[in-house]
Order: sequence, then structure tokens, then C-alpha cells
Amino acid sequence: MNTSPGIAQPLARYAAWRRAGDFVFLSGVIAVDPSAGRIVRGFDDIPAEAADLIGRTGEFSSDTKDGPILAQSWYVLNSIRQTMEAAGGQMSDVFKLVQYFKQLDHFPRYSGVRKLFFPGEPPASTVVEVSAMLPTADILIEVEATAWLPLR
Repeated sequence: MNTSPGIAQPLARYAAWRRAGDFVFLSGVIAVDPSAGRIVRGFDDIPAEAADLIGRTGEFSSDTKDGPILAQSWYVLNSIRQTMEAAGGQMSDVFKLVQYFKQLDHFPRYSGVRKLFFPGEPPASTVVEVSAMLPTADILIEVEATAWLPLR
């Protein structure tokens, strides 16, 4: 199990990712940095340049409403990107995503962020609404990924 800084870290006893032959399976990723004990709750919890890229407006009402899902979407997808790089791949190797939302109406905002990480052909996708996610009610999205990364 790889625990390099930046990759998606498990919150309990499970692997962040596993290779099975030419496939790489990532566990579900949420917007939590367990090493810092921090949950991403909005734009202030991600790098400023990322917040501006994904839609921070500087307007309190808009950023308070959209900030949590946009920031969590960026954090989760960026963690998947870093995990794929640690596994020796890149985002274009990801061919399947399963996305779990507490509120399906968050999907359009997430989808806009996802396009930044998959500018070419998008991966196959499943979207599911769930009633809750661990570890707290602040978690709005969880994403698991599967990649094809042939052994070289």
C-alpha cells in the first residue's frame, strides 16, 4: 500500500489503491486529509488558484452555496490524479468512475470540475445518490476510480 503524501489516504484499514494485473482499483475518495485531520468544506480549504479555476466568485452568497461541492469535487479528483501518478499512470488511464452524491443536484457543478481533469474522452460513469457518507455529514461526494494501466 502506497501512503505517499498527496494521494488519497484511507480513513481506516483498507488500501487506497490496489493493482490487479493491468488494472488499478482506487477505493472511494472523499474530501478529507486524514494526516491533517481536515475536511474540505469550501474554497478556503483548497489552493487559491484551484478555487479560482473552478468557479470562486468572491460573492459570499454564491461561494457559500456552491463552494462546498466545487471544492470537494476538485479535492477528490485531484487526489485521484495524484494517486494515479503514484501508481505510475495518469488521469487518461482512468476508464470508469462511480460517483456517490448526497444530493444529485450537485452533479452539474461536479461535472464542470470533472471536465478539467478529463479534457479528452470522459470515463464511463455511474452516478448514485446516497443518504450519508463517512466520516461526517460535511462529506458531499465520494468517487471511486478504475484504471487500465498495463504492466510495462
